Amino acid sequence: MRLTINRSQAAVKGMLGGHKGTQFTLSYQLQLTNEETQLVQQYKLMEYPLTWKTFQGDRFPDDTIASMIRGTTQTVGDVRTLLNNEDIVKDAVDELPILFKVCRTFGGSETIDYPRK
Repeated sequence: MRLTINRSQAAVKGMLGGHKGTQFTLSYQLQLTNEETQLVQQYKLMEYPLTWKTFQGDRFPDDTIASMIRGTTQTVGDVRTLLNNEDIVKDAVDELPILFKVCRTFGGSETIDYPRK
């Protein structure tokens, strides 16, 4: 699995050409191995939510495995938001190896010795 992240910036111009600040763009795309792609297809995980957004107090899925594979772009008004969103994306992708590990165990069993390490 590989996550590719690109950051860019662009000046924002007013209607009369004056400088109105800077916009920052975060683009990211998820690349899966063939084996990971097979797991996603076998267990119908394309719409599995990886990130969430909140609207009027309700939580909705934002990025899914499918949307990250296609590639996603966000434009924000400040670097702090860009960095925060980048961390959210990285943390979400960090959870995928655990999901794939669980998928690989279906049809088998797991023995856990205690105390766990």
